[in-house]
Amino acid sequence: MPRPVTLFTGQWADLTFDTICQKAKSFGFDGVELACWGDHFDVDKAVADKGYCKGRWDILASHGLTAFAISSHLVGQAICDNIDARHQCILPPDVWGDGEPEGVRKRAAEKMIKAGQAARAFIDAKPASLGGKKGATAVVNGFTGSSIWHSIYAFPPTSDAMWQAGFDDFAKRFRPILKAFDELNVNFALEVHPTEIAFDIASAARAIAAVKKHKRFGFNFDPSHLGYQHVDYVKFIRMFGDRIFHTHMKDVWWGHGDGTVGVFGGHTTFGDPRRYWDFRSIGHGDINFEEIIVALNDVNYQGPLSVEWEDGRMDREHGAKESCARVKEMDFKRSAIVFDAQFDR
Repeated sequence: MPRPVTLFTGQWADLTFDTICQKAKSFGFDGVELACWGDHFDVDKAVADKGYCKGRWDILASHGLTAFAISSHLVGQAICDNIDARHQCILPPDVWGDGEPEGVRKRAAEKMIKAGQAARAFIDAKPASLGGKKGATAVVNGFTGSSIWHSIYAFPPTSDAMWQAGFDDFAKRFRPILKAFDELNVNFALEVHPTEIAFDIASAARAIAAVKKHKRFGFNFDPSHLGYQHVDYVKFIRMFGDRIFHTHMKDVWWGHGDGTVGVFGGHTTFGDPRRYWDFRSIGHGDINFEEIIVALNDVNYQGPLSVEWEDGRMDREHGAKESCARVKEMDFKRSAIVFDAQFDR
């Protein structure tokens, strides 16, 4: 098995960290990707308490697990978003504060910098027995939010200048974060996703340009957010291979609804049988994972393959266990030889 298979704990935040680690091991995972909510990973404690990260690793080691990244999606969403009442339910109280939008955005950016500091402390505390290496690059996965997502459909008529202003706003807010991450040797991996500043290949390229190709800005590749949009998710890997810092393994299907709901969702909830698309456990959707593995090998991605379970039609423990087995079965190493060169031997 060339790459470790991990479980993203974000959808398991109702469980204690020790409990989800015990379950992840029983499902067959090699490690976990730690969500910065629930009690799984507290960035404030990680920065303030030298013993906190060691304690996380002690729990991981007791279950025979490792970790490679932390994920700060919820806080990241508020950095560039047009803030409204929905954000209060996903943000820590100290970030939400009084709810004044610009204050929320600034506090979210500050918390993201702290997430970088916490990731640095966490990876520095990784025991050698679990693969810890001095000076190893840390990864924070997350979202950015977007001040222009509401203009996704260009009516009332939207000028390119308005869209550019959104990318400029993103760059202004993220440059200090990327500067801090660079000083810490931490990479920020945006999960390209509707509602973020980058949601397809074109917008991802524009986001890179907005931050002047900053080396610390890259992606948490997740094909499920691209497939139903009919974006070529394999081309994404090949275009941005050197900026793929982390990978989510998640399936999605599309074209399985009743014809009354389109790509934009029809104001229906996940799991509604009318929907055109919905997230599925690996192997139950329409993503071609064989092509993904080949492309990841071609760009020499050596990081973890992290299962993100979001299938509302399936028991999550069944889905997690089955997904882990399927990822391990489908992953394979890149060839170390040129096959026809062996004819001369």
